[in-house]
Amino acid sequence: MPSISAMLQKLFERFSARHTPAGYRPGVTLEHLRRNLGLAHFQHTASATAEAVLQDGQLHVEIVERTESQLLMHLVMTEFLLRVPASREGTASFELHHTGAVRRTGIRCRQRSGDPALLALLQPDGDLLRALMPLDFKRLRIELRAGQWCVRLEHMGGSEVVNRMPAFRRYIPLSADQRNGLVATLLHFQRVLAAL
Repeated sequence: MPSISAMLQKLFERFSARHTPAGYRPGVTLEHLRRNLGLAHFQHTASATAEAVLQDGQLHVEIVERTESQLLMHLVMTEFLLRVPASREGTASFELHHTGAVRRTGIRCRQRSGDPALLALLQPDGDLLRALMPLDFKRLRIELRAGQWCVRLEHMGGSEVVNRMPAFRRYIPLSADQRNGLVATLLHFQRVLAAL
């Protein structure tokens, strides 16, 4: 008879975010996103990864599907990755969040690791703050590693909800305003990080 710890481990693995959910179709959400954004320069680099060129070649981003398992459903989220060469060495990690309980009142930048002096340089202001405030992002991380900055932005739109009981799939599109805000945010991060 299997031990309780072995059974709990199997349950954890079954419902873990690392486990590929049943019914997940790699690349399907990326294709919905490509059509939703009207991207002409879009190329699949793997089953759940693509590269896109925006703003007439000014912005090159990688887009990755990421799954989140729930009990009888799963989410397929899209994460936009922007890589910018860094002029400094070292490592650092930051997370940005909206502030305000009911209404958005600002953006808070929390440092997870690295040089504390970088925190002041990454505080959003001006054009970057105006682009970030209305943007419906779920996660926004900035990392400095191996001589480059990496911005990981996971938007609430551009994702898919897949339910097993009752069975349905629903793509959540990005609106035109959110698309414009996303592009503006990534362009501002590209400019700010290139100057650091």
